[in-house]
Amino acid sequence: MKGENKIIREFKIAMLGFGSAGRAFAKLLIDKNEEISNKYGYQVKVVAIATKSKGSMVDEEGINLKSALSDIKTLNHFDKKGKGYSGLNAMEIAQKVNYDVLMELTPLEFFTGQPAIDHIKTALNRKRHAITANKGPIAWAYEELRDLAKEKNSLFYYETTVMDGAPVFDLASETLDLCKVTEINGILNTTTNFVLEEIRKGKTYDDAILESKNRGFMEANPATDIEGWDAAAKTAVLLNVLMGANISPKEIDRKGIEDIGLEQIKEAEKRGNVIRLICHGSIKNGEVIGKVEPKEISKDHIYSNIKGTSSVLTITTDLMRDITVIEHESEIEQTAYGIFSDLLRVIKNMK
Repeated sequence: MKGENKIIREFKIAMLGFGSAGRAFAKLLIDKNEEISNKYGYQVKVVAIATKSKGSMVDEEGINLKSALSDIKTLNHFDKKGKGYSGLNAMEIAQKVNYDVLMELTPLEFFTGQPAIDHIKTALNRKRHAITANKGPIAWAYEELRDLAKEKNSLFYYETTVMDGAPVFDLASETLDLCKVTEINGILNTTTNFVLEEIRKGKTYDDAILESKNRGFMEANPATDIEGWDAAAKTAVLLNVLMGANISPKEIDRKGIEDIGLEQIKEAEKRGNVIRLICHGSIKNGEVIGKVEPKEISKDHIYSNIKGTSSVLTITTDLMRDITVIEHESEIEQTAYGIFSDLLRVIKNMK
């Protein structure tokens, strides 16, 4: 009814991690909070932020995000004399703080998914909702966390874990409802795209890696990207969610680009091809299998144009055949939107 006052309810977020993605999300939330309130009737507050090296903050009235962002920029840590500065660590915040949704944004631990898995378990066991941009929990413990969320009547979303803000899992669950995914293919590690391009231009491996580090593309440990571990983790995430594989990154048949040099790139060019690190998943003898390997791609193929920070995923289904999603030149803002879109899904789907 026109003129009727809308009831505004509080919605509280606890953020574990405040790196580049977390800070970009905070900026987006500052910009969009009024629109969330107007459209959905919720005033969203961040009531806790945990970091490993920059301190933590807890304030159930709502943290001043502008001040928090300013402190990180100017001091490189939260103001120890500021309102809400806390000695609680990430697990203690997950256990003790009153929040509606936990955002797991801590750095990825490739070979166990911990402690992120336990952070999410803690939130779900408290019947809170959870969002993760950390692919570890989905790569290592997806079914357990999915089932726990269902048991506790909680929502659990993870859109950002493969292609930043591009709608992959929302596409599959909402738009492709009752389609069976039979195969996935994609270029999901943008660092290897960049390194291969730089080598083609004449740079050495070391120079290409240094440049990717300087531009913020590469993981702290270059082997994570170059040897295909990041791509294997993303492949495991896709196969677990889309194809029910219950597979870990260690079970992905993995080969990185560490043995690809200028000579191989030039030879491929002579054949009219480019080399890309391809992620693949399919069903063989009734079992879901995953593979990551450098492959030659024809210059006529859509994948040959995936360069820089762009990525691509093709989902093959029984009813819709092939659907390809391309994310062009992704930046941190797209990652922030992926987290933001999951927040909106929680708000829209809460019971």
